[in-house]
Amino acid sequence: MVVSEGTSQVKRNAWSAGLSVTGDGVGVVAHAGSVGLRLLADRVGLTGELSTAMSRGGFTPGHDRGRVLVDVAVMIADGGEAIADIDVLRHQSCVLGPVASPPTVWRALDEVTPGRLKKIAVARARTRRHVWAHLPGGVPASQVAGTDLGATVVLDVDATIVITHSEKQNAAATFKRTFGFHPIGVWCDNTSEFLAAKLRAGNAGSNTTTDHIEVLTEAMAQIPGTHRKKLLIRSDGAGASHGLLDWLTEQGQIRGRSLEYSIGFAVTEKIREAIRLVPQQVWSPATNADGGVREGGDVAELTSLLDLSGWPAGMRVIVRREWPHPGAQLSLFEETDGWRYQAFVTNTSTGQLAFLEARHRAHARVEDRIRHAKDTGLGRFPSREFGINSAWLTLTMIAADLVAWTRLLAFTADAEVLATCEPKAMRYRLLHVPARLIHGQRRRRLKIPETWPWAAAIVAVFANIAAIPWSA
Repeated sequence: MVVSEGTSQVKRNAWSAGLSVTGDGVGVVAHAGSVGLRLLADRVGLTGELSTAMSRGGFTPGHDRGRVLVDVAVMIADGGEAIADIDVLRHQSCVLGPVASPPTVWRALDEVTPGRLKKIAVARARTRRHVWAHLPGGVPASQVAGTDLGATVVLDVDATIVITHSEKQNAAATFKRTFGFHPIGVWCDNTSEFLAAKLRAGNAGSNTTTDHIEVLTEAMAQIPGTHRKKLLIRSDGAGASHGLLDWLTEQGQIRGRSLEYSIGFAVTEKIREAIRLVPQQVWSPATNADGGVREGGDVAELTSLLDLSGWPAGMRVIVRREWPHPGAQLSLFEETDGWRYQAFVTNTSTGQLAFLEARHRAHARVEDRIRHAKDTGLGRFPSREFGINSAWLTLTMIAADLVAWTRLLAFTADAEVLATCEPKAMRYRLLHVPARLIHGQRRRRLKIPETWPWAAAIVAVFANIAAIPWSA
């Protein structure tokens, strides 16, 4: 049947008129934006630091191990979920040069022993010191209730469940009746960096004091010394153990350091008894995220109503009550008056109760960090071997750091439009953008399509990365 130009069928298919597909294209780069992350890793000195950390006397690998680790981190940030996904970078050899094959990546991760993990942590800390020294405007202040915490560096610690669908070493049944791992990590609220983490079996306890102390020690070692003088540690109720609070108190007594904590606290029967003793007029309005009055929420201090002997000196107990949302499950105690109660402890001696409670509630931002990490490597571990999965977790942290450093150093001026992108949006707008590679005058140029809505921002990102001073 011959279809005339005026029919609806022609109109529907007009966009494909004259379209053909061939396989002879040259100079096309599929994920051109990911090149920027690799450039940034080189520029700030991370690649060289990792090469030193992975070096072995008398062994010269075909692919420098620092380069391999950076490439895997870039691949993870780009959305890779398996070691075989390194081929995404290998297929861009016209820009990146030779990239390690999947078997080489397996061997490199197998070489990341516990001893080398410590060296990699040192390499990351040295690189972070260089990055923080060149942040435009300095380290961002943590935001709370419409204001900021100034020079205080805020560390949020939390654990999460990562489900596995096959038998892997140390995978086990979790307290949520799933099967997998139960890693614990620490994020910097100021910069969104993933500072430290520990891969644990699925049946690891939520409030294990030793694990909390271990990851917090590693996280504090990641903070440059000049910024380690004023710290705030936040955690949910999993951190409310005598051992952790005693340790935090000891850390705050180190000369030249101020360390405060804000830790969730279980509403036990003793807490309930104290709540019953609080006069109605003592309750004061809570504060919401923008600093205004939080409707249906109040705060009060219980410290003087409790026997806190055995707990660290200076520890205060603060409780919040609020009207529950529809469908919320209340305890028998809460059903008597209709309020829902949550408590936390802090050693901060000054400040309004409403501000301290809002500061503690801001710990919830760590849930976004965990969600982003699960979308960037943490959500799936590639190997049956626990050691390789531990190395993968370290590269997940490096991938998160590369993204955070790109935001802090490169998403400025014309590139600021990309600053609020979550992982999926960043990949679509920046990392996965196609480009044309042009050779001429002994130079190579990546040409972003001028029709791409964020073309100007991407060009600005690369210019900002090129302006970062080389690390010594």
